Amino acid sequence: MLDLKLIREDPEGVLERLRRRDPTLSLDELLAQDKRRRELLVQVERLKQQRNRASDEIAELKRQGRDASAEIAQMQEVARRVRELDQELKACEADIERLLVVLPNLPHPSVPVSQRKEDKVLLREWGRKPELGFKPRNHVELGRALGILDFERAARIAGAQFPMHVGLGARLEWALLSLMIDMNVREHGYTLVLPPYLANPTSLFVAGNLPKFGDQLYRCESDDLYLIPTAEVSLANLHRGEILSESDLPLRYAAYSACFRREAGTYGAGERGLIRVHQFNKVELFKFTTAETSYDELDSMVQDAERILQRLGLHYRVMLLPSGDIAQQSAKTVDIEVWLPAQEAYYEVSSCSNCEDYQARGGNVRYRTEEGRIRFVHTLNGSGLATPRLMVAILESFQQEDGSVVVPPALRPYLGGVEAIR
Repeated sequence: MLDLKLIREDPEGVLERLRRRDPTLSLDELLAQDKRRRELLVQVERLKQQRNRASDEIAELKRQGRDASAEIAQMQEVARRVRELDQELKACEADIERLLVVLPNLPHPSVPVSQRKEDKVLLREWGRKPELGFKPRNHVELGRALGILDFERAARIAGAQFPMHVGLGARLEWALLSLMIDMNVREHGYTLVLPPYLANPTSLFVAGNLPKFGDQLYRCESDDLYLIPTAEVSLANLHRGEILSESDLPLRYAAYSACFRREAGTYGAGERGLIRVHQFNKVELFKFTTAETSYDELDSMVQDAERILQRLGLHYRVMLLPSGDIAQQSAKTVDIEVWLPAQEAYYEVSSCSNCEDYQARGGNVRYRTEEGRIRFVHTLNGSGLATPRLMVAILESFQQEDGSVVVPPALRPYLGGVEAIR
């Protein structure tokens, strides 16, 4: 969440930055409640001082053997009024909390200002679009013909938009995950985490998924737990309530998990098969850093994800998202989009974000500087990578005219040397 003190001290500046994301946002109610809260605090403090003075006066009267009934009645009335104001103060603070948690993060000055997704900025490209020399088959057709993807039986088991990998398809999926884990741990220096797939509401709140995006989550109502939409949820809460040491920062984690998303109302005509699914695998990258280093760490996170695509030999581009298209918790987001030949379009396979201290405030994750000061950490998250569209890119980019698919050399050691799926 945002810093209430910052909003109080610079409401116009904060509102101007917020409206880069959403022109309809307002701080009026929040500022009014904050003003009322401070007024109530002053009233309560004055009444408590009055109560304390009355208590001293009553004690003195009793020592003198005099009647203190009037003063006792007055003190009881003051105590009653303090209780009323305390209840009003709690309600006011609850309203402030409610209004704060729905405000998005402030966009970084480098983020282009636009409400249109199409106004993202190209930062760079790598490789070239594959030239197949024939009309490419889409991954659904390839997966069915090769016997490696079975959407029909998956639908029978769970419903539409759930995938099922079979045989070499399952092994190829696992090879992708193994490569990503090996590269991120051995080459990029992340610590591997295998987190729970379920999270409590507090964890979803800290990560920024609740309360605004509850309709996109799968909830286990009897246990008040949610299936995680991404391991970002788990990693954002890894050090919740802790004070870290500056000398230990940055902390870099890579987590494998299945991810579960309802994706309510988001399907498009070109999003069949693995393009958009309710369940998928992903290696999530996450960092806890100081404020001074977080944007350098964002750059290195993007490069870590890029190296995996380069190792696979897939053409991609890197895009800076506009202010209206970044997630609630993000201050700046860079997407990596891979080319899918049969779709003739780029699709996101990694989204890397700097959330600055937004998540850390919700989770109370801080660090002690070398001078002894306590500050909030900055948190960063990124896909390193998500497998569904990566699988699509491999099947469609490396398909042959005879219907086979060449396995990228980087994956062959994980497949016992298999060079092609036929």
